[in-house]
Amino acid sequence: MRRYLIAGNWKMNTNRDSAVSLAKSIADGSQAAAESVDVLVCPPFPYLIPVQDAVSGTQVTVGAQNCYFEEPGAFTGEVAAEMLADLGVQSVILGHSERRHVLGETDEVINRKTLKSLEKGLQVVLCVGELLEEREAEKTNDVLDEQMAGGLANVSAEQMANVVIAYEPVWAIGTGKTASPEQADSAHAHLRKWLESHYTSEIANGMRILYGGSVKPANAVELLSQENVDGALVGGASLTAENFVPIIEAGASLSK
Repeated sequence: MRRYLIAGNWKMNTNRDSAVSLAKSIADGSQAAAESVDVLVCPPFPYLIPVQDAVSGTQVTVGAQNCYFEEPGAFTGEVAAEMLADLGVQSVILGHSERRHVLGETDEVINRKTLKSLEKGLQVVLCVGELLEEREAEKTNDVLDEQMAGGLANVSAEQMANVVIAYEPVWAIGTGKTASPEQADSAHAHLRKWLESHYTSEIANGMRILYGGSVKPANAVELLSQENVDGALVGGASLTAENFVPIIEAGASLSK
């Protein structure tokens, strides 16, 4: 059985004090559940160090929300993957729909970031997902195929051990709408078939594919109980321990 990963993407939220308080509350509240479920929190760049300190000695790991694909140098405002690794950051979210559709990142850019992050030893949480008009036009699978092929270009089979896929239907992010469990599992199954056809069945069966899109305590068990759903990438609900910890506990309850 693939071990669940419950990841919190804090996006451009929190300040130093609230980030530290939130991290401590999550670590304290998930202590028992984290024995059987991996827990990841991804604060904004300025708070990576204080959040790292806050969860030190616990089973909660810390990730970043983005990085750049170049070595350190004259790239004002960017953060290099090796800088994240130097901090002890273990994961990085790449290809999130907000990076794609708000900030204009292409599959090529996401791929370059993926390759550089893997080179520096970071776990990549690669996000893929379709727009509402693409789902309505029955192009979901085509979009997923294109994003997977683009984002994972030149990623070796060996490197895939350090990749997690996150399926996030864009129409369900921050909207309150959630893909039905059947819709989520169908998309995840398609992604797993893509992995099998482009890598191996062993890689496909071992790959964790997270669901993201208005995950909350009320729907966590139903979503996580789907055969091909191996965790959640949580946005708004990860900003309070009261909402995030029950999602972690939902994963733990299904791991027994």
